[in-house]
Amino acid sequence: MRVVVVGASGNVGTALLEALEADPTVVEVVAAARRRPYPNDDGYTKVSWQATDIGRDDLDPLVRGADAVVHLGWLFQPTHGPEVTWANNVVGTSRVLEAVERCAVKTFVYSSSVGAYSPRTNPSPVDETWPTHGASSAAYAREKAYVERLVDVFEARTDACRVVRLRPAFVFHRRAAVQQRRLFGGPLMPGRLVQPELLPVLPLPSGLLLQTVHADDVAQAFRAALVTTSAGAFNVCADEVLHPADLAGLFDARLIPVPARLARGALAAAWRAHAVPAAPELLDAALAVPMLSNDKARTELGWTPQVSAIDALKEFFVGLKEGGGHPTPPLDPDSGPLRSGEFTSGVGNRP
Repeated sequence: MRVVVVGASGNVGTALLEALEADPTVVEVVAAARRRPYPNDDGYTKVSWQATDIGRDDLDPLVRGADAVVHLGWLFQPTHGPEVTWANNVVGTSRVLEAVERCAVKTFVYSSSVGAYSPRTNPSPVDETWPTHGASSAAYAREKAYVERLVDVFEARTDACRVVRLRPAFVFHRRAAVQQRRLFGGPLMPGRLVQPELLPVLPLPSGLLLQTVHADDVAQAFRAALVTTSAGAFNVCADEVLHPADLAGLFDARLIPVPARLARGALAAAWRAHAVPAAPELLDAALAVPMLSNDKARTELGWTPQVSAIDALKEFFVGLKEGGGHPTPPLDPDSGPLRSGEFTSGVGNRP
């Protein structure tokens, strides 16, 4: 099988490359990303890299001859410039779909998200039939929901391509910890200080429920989607739902419930001041997303999560402390002395 992975240099992408490298049914992988990874001996024998901007470049040469295309490409920033993320995430995805159709690719696997789902009405896990109109007005949720409609249209107009959508919960990996701190916490977040022995109390928004999944488990779900004949949407998450008390227990800290409105107001003020990159609507989404059932992925893909929800989160905090990263531009842990690169590029402005 010849596979093209669009957006291969990020958290899920790098994990997927490792999974495909180890799969004997995969003979070649073309890894596409806006920025090529740094030169290093990564040990890959099947993977070749190609610099590709899905919003501008001719994508036909990239996907022509592929048996399958996996689309992971996504921009989270700039959060103050949603027209930029829309151009990449929505328009770029539309261009990927058009190229897949023109080049008669037989399998298309898209990375959607729990954020595409409409808000929950209760904490019971939902299956893949739950509406996908976005968890909040955040650009991320709005764009994920819109792309679901693009994939609906693509699926309706072609029966020659098998379409799979994976909707992961919050995805963690040690090597993505610094990237996620940059994307959501910003340069002022003291990553190395967010450790159990240094946090006697843990303030958290009231009503927070969290589902996580390890990037390696997500990668195995994508691999399963490629090598089986299943189609449709699949939730991808660890089995457990984490409550605020579970998070406080992780830090051995005393839980301080914070009214959601107060937490949102503080985040909104910090975002408007360009002190943090995460917009307040992202907090709205985090508090509204439904809990997911992974039964369908288990049954149809033969997929089982290997890392628990709490262990995936623990690995994230280990990565924060140790400066976890990977030799690709998105996962590079080095932001310059005193994180100067994040300040000079503008908090939340770096695509």
